[in-house]
Amino acid sequence: MDGPAAGRDGIARSVRLPDGRDLAWTEWGLPDGRPVLFAPGAGMSGVLGFGTDVLAELGLRLLALDRPGLGRSSPDPGKTYASWAGDVRCLVDRLGLRSVLGVGFSQGAPFAVALAGAGLLDAVALVAGQDDLRAQRHLLVPEVAGMLDAVEADPAGFEREITRVADADWLWGVILATAAPVDRERYEGTGLGAAVRAALTDGFAQGAAGYARDLVTALGPWPVPAEEIAVPVHLWYGAGDTSTVHSPDLGAALATRIPDVRRTVLDGEAGALLWTRTRDVLTALTTP
Repeated sequence: MDGPAAGRDGIARSVRLPDGRDLAWTEWGLPDGRPVLFAPGAGMSGVLGFGTDVLAELGLRLLALDRPGLGRSSPDPGKTYASWAGDVRCLVDRLGLRSVLGVGFSQGAPFAVALAGAGLLDAVALVAGQDDLRAQRHLLVPEVAGMLDAVEADPAGFEREITRVADADWLWGVILATAAPVDRERYEGTGLGAAVRAALTDGFAQGAAGYARDLVTALGPWPVPAEEIAVPVHLWYGAGDTSTVHSPDLGAALATRIPDVRRTVLDGEAGALLWTRTRDVLTALTTP
């Protein structure tokens, strides 16, 4: 597999927000293509793209976003789903984007849902996406259920502790430890692993506070109830996904709650299917 090179042919861009912060992203594809806003996984900046070899063919422009405090985006200690959506609305308005699509990977999934809930997307794909974990608490492994309890009991204390212990190497270790064997082989034997590591290194360039704030947010209530998502949602899972923080039932329960949903579970795949099945994901997302 030809794994994606971090930032390969990508253009680093940013906009100044009304409060003086910068919102950054990395861009690939056609400058006038249909925009796809990408919310990367936990602790990762937007230097991790996907589908760079098919974007032009599909008429797409990929904008991989740095959430506040990650990569080149300015910190926002009070970051919430609502403030994140407000930041991205400024970007959409500033660039005059229309008919916008979204993709959320892993922990980026609820942040992509926030954009859909704010009316910024026409459709969204959640790929190996983190579920609405509180709705699935009875299926979670004890470690993840314990994190939910810790956030509920003392969110500020939990955030401080994650800020103290987390860095790019720590999170890379977590990813490898929870990855399915097929993904571990890809991470360790192809360019994909180097790209993910580069995105983590860039994501933690300002320290761990941005990631810690993301984690506390993602372990809380979803930005909009699944039943109220008003755009088409494409759920993608690998049947072999063993991540403890994606979806304990591969989106089965989530799919019953979303009004307009397509759920695809692929045999022979695990958590890295955004890079191994890119064309399928983007083709489905752009097909009414």
